[in-house]
Amino acid sequence: MRPTEIESLEEFDGFVERGIRSLSGFHLQSLALADRSEALARLDVAGAVFLGCRFVAGTGPGSELDVRRRGGLVFPAVPDVPFNPYRAELYTPAELYAGLDRGYAATLDAAAYAWSRTPRTLDKSLAMALHDHAIDDAVEEFTAGRRIVGVMGGHAVRRDAPAYLAAARLGRTLADHTGLTVLTGGGPGAMEAVNLGTWLSDAPDAELVEAVGLLAAVPDFAPDVTAWAQAAFAVLARWPGGTESLGIPTWFYGHEPPNLFATRVAKYFRNALREDVLLALCRAGVVFLPGAAGTVQEIFQAACANYYTRPELVAPMVLVGRDYWAEQLPAWPLLEVLGGRGALGPRLHLVDDAAEVLPLLLEIGGSRR
Repeated sequence: MRPTEIESLEEFDGFVERGIRSLSGFHLQSLALADRSEALARLDVAGAVFLGCRFVAGTGPGSELDVRRRGGLVFPAVPDVPFNPYRAELYTPAELYAGLDRGYAATLDAAAYAWSRTPRTLDKSLAMALHDHAIDDAVEEFTAGRRIVGVMGGHAVRRDAPAYLAAARLGRTLADHTGLTVLTGGGPGAMEAVNLGTWLSDAPDAELVEAVGLLAAVPDFAPDVTAWAQAAFAVLARWPGGTESLGIPTWFYGHEPPNLFATRVAKYFRNALREDVLLALCRAGVVFLPGAAGTVQEIFQAACANYYTRPELVAPMVLVGRDYWAEQLPAWPLLEVLGGRGALGPRLHLVDDAAEVLPLLLEIGGSRR
């Protein structure tokens, strides 16, 4: 059984108000407990785990030393890191880009990437592992009970390219299908376009075209991430209250900033872990738009998992761009061979146009998984 988690002071206060006496078996995550020292002193903390919580100073009742003495397991705050390794929730774009008015270098996203590039030490590796573990937990909570459809694609697609609008329309179509939550790699290019289309899934197509036109004034994140992100914030202000989606980027590719249209962002330090989580979530199917090495890696990582899993667990895979995947970057011929050897084949498809994706997923049952 999964231990009970207390992730906010409101949850802690509700726990106390219900008259519960023991925290045994509970995980308390990143809570500022200094003002709750009296309540904490009255609780049985033996067997409770405190992850990055802050306690009242000193050695009296409700202090960190008091909690340790009474059997609580305290994982202390990690010093000198620009992020919270014990965070209880996924990131939001506003959080990652806080400080953008002073330039991208002043944001949490840029600071975390810069920190990750400094020489590796044991405490730094531990902070990364703790952070990614916390993100894992937050992803599990966000995706519980959801049917996830993933869209992968290249980060280099410019906002003024026809492929960008096509990807945005794909995201809009998938999000408009009740019961599906759209997931991308969370970066720029085709990933941003899909998250944008998801955000504007309730808007007319003409407004989606208008939004893409506004973004195209800053077509690429290079050389100015600040201007690129500010253009996205302007679109969000123009069309507030959009449809939620999930982005899963990584600081391993720190030169690729996260897009602002995924409403929840699960950003990892370790790319191998990120890729595994990203693809494992896509039980309703995964769509591959044209991309380069990263997209190819995702294709064959998904194919490998599908090849060896039980037949009833094979997730649909749809590659978009027949000429691209069969000729320009010929991943498809190898996939065909693999598909001919097991249960993967019937759920493996190559199409010419993104408009074919949703009908195909519905036909092969991907959206019902």
